[in-house]
Amino acid sequence: MIDSLPIPILGFAAYSGTGKTTLLEALLPKLTDAGLRIGMLKHAHHNFDVDKPGKDSYRLRKAGASQMLISSRNRFALMTETPESESEFEYLLTRFDTSKLDVILVEGCKNIAFPKIELHREEVGKPWLYPSDDNIIAIAADTERSDTTLPQMNITDLDAIARFVVEYVAEKQKPQSGKSPAACCDTLSPAFLSVAQGQEKILSLVNTVNETEIASIENSFGRVLADDIVSPVNVPQYTNSAMDGYAVRSDDLERTHYQVVAEVMAGHAYDQPLELGQAVKIMTGAPTPAFADTVVMREQATEEGDKVTFNNAAIKAGQNVRQAGEDLPLGSDVFSQGQRISSAEMGMIASLGFGSCNLYRKLKVAVFSTGDEVQPPGSEQKANSIYDSNRFTIMGMLEKLGCEILDFGIIEDDESLMIQALQDASMQADVVLTSGGVSVGDADYIKLALEKLGQIDFWRINMRPGRPLAFGQINNKPFFGLPGNPVAVMVSFINFVEPALRKMQGEKGWQPLKVSAIATENLRSRQGRTEFSRGVFNLDARGQVTVKTTGKQGSGILRSMSEANCLIEISPAVDTVKVGESVTIIPLQGRI
Repeated sequence: MIDSLPIPILGFAAYSGTGKTTLLEALLPKLTDAGLRIGMLKHAHHNFDVDKPGKDSYRLRKAGASQMLISSRNRFALMTETPESESEFEYLLTRFDTSKLDVILVEGCKNIAFPKIELHREEVGKPWLYPSDDNIIAIAADTERSDTTLPQMNITDLDAIARFVVEYVAEKQKPQSGKSPAACCDTLSPAFLSVAQGQEKILSLVNTVNETEIASIENSFGRVLADDIVSPVNVPQYTNSAMDGYAVRSDDLERTHYQVVAEVMAGHAYDQPLELGQAVKIMTGAPTPAFADTVVMREQATEEGDKVTFNNAAIKAGQNVRQAGEDLPLGSDVFSQGQRISSAEMGMIASLGFGSCNLYRKLKVAVFSTGDEVQPPGSEQKANSIYDSNRFTIMGMLEKLGCEILDFGIIEDDESLMIQALQDASMQADVVLTSGGVSVGDADYIKLALEKLGQIDFWRINMRPGRPLAFGQINNKPFFGLPGNPVAVMVSFINFVEPALRKMQGEKGWQPLKVSAIATENLRSRQGRTEFSRGVFNLDARGQVTVKTTGKQGSGILRSMSEANCLIEISPAVDTVKVGESVTIIPLQGRI
């Protein structure tokens, strides 16, 4: 019976406690997003009820109906009582309408002979199944085995497990299934990647530029340090007053009045040690005299002639004095290699006396658009054409990152011109960036050119917008082929290009800021993929971050990106975020 099924069958076998249901619950959205129509058979060792006590179907079944069929607009279910014996596995398989399915997945039934993936967790403490079950075709576990040639996956790597299932179904599909290869392009795609997998792959294949240069502090903004900054001085450099007032000795606080022997302004000093009974009038930042270790603020003092009294002030020894090296001792680390310099860093470096610093050189990025239908803005629009917006969007984001931009303009749909442009760009730049020409339905001009020049992979990323992405090497220079849709270009750049460029610039430890916000409208997604909606976040009257979308979310609606101040990130496991629920946002200030 199993061999005669018109569709493949695949089980997930494991002992109780391994987490089969939890894994399948997370895995199914990935498989359906890959285009698979799935039937699910779950075997339970205990008695169970499908419907709830009190419901009509439950009452009628308990009243004596051996078969109870309940139907609604959305689904129907047939519940059959089997008091004599458990239903046979093969009989249960006949209950599926296989004409509407691509695969039947089975949870349990580990003792029945059919293809299975073994799920195994060491902490459960149960023996392995595969040594005594020839029907196990792969292993998903939290440990690796060296005594088998079976394919092995980490039990937490859902994307790897999903790829295995997709490839298994593709290999096992039979002609009578009625599905043409063209209908399965998503299912058969070798590049079935999550956003995180795409990011990790790219980051593993790019390296920081080697060349550095000395630049003045005023020309360092947005650049990345190539060396550590170590303080050559104490900060503060000398013990000084934290406010305007009177410096006295902490061993001389019981007096009713003191003799004012000097007035010290910032930039000057009283070079005599302070004697008992004496005080020095002192300004903020001025060095305190020897033995003067306490400052009483001016508002708490009354001065008459050369005498000063403190108006019953509660004076604490050591108050209002900043010690030399208190903020930063001599020889201490200030900034590490890989720190990106902003205005605060510029000021700090200057305060240490440095007039310049060693930086990684600017990253050179070549940019061009492709397509006969694309024409430059400012020209008279031709029939059946569009103005090039993507190139300028990309250049703006590169400018924000401090890159040196090489603009190669628009390249026509001509293979030889594409090859020449890509060749020139890769020789002059550190990175090559294009938009358009990487989707399944696009003309093959740029794909053919890329295949002749380097090693390029065309990926499908489980995200929206921005699913198609090309990445590889041309003359050992990273190449990014972004989608053609304007919003998809920006979302793809933020997720894949920006992290890679930051690494190539030498920046270390960078992570995009992600914040939780409360949705003020219902947000919908599709399980199995990461959804990035354009959003606007605000602080409500209680100081809570709230967010809503900018409206229509089509990939070609560039205005929605201009109106947005954040991306709303909905994870693959979620299909709906309701009003009042928490959702992750990625603020865009400073990034686009």
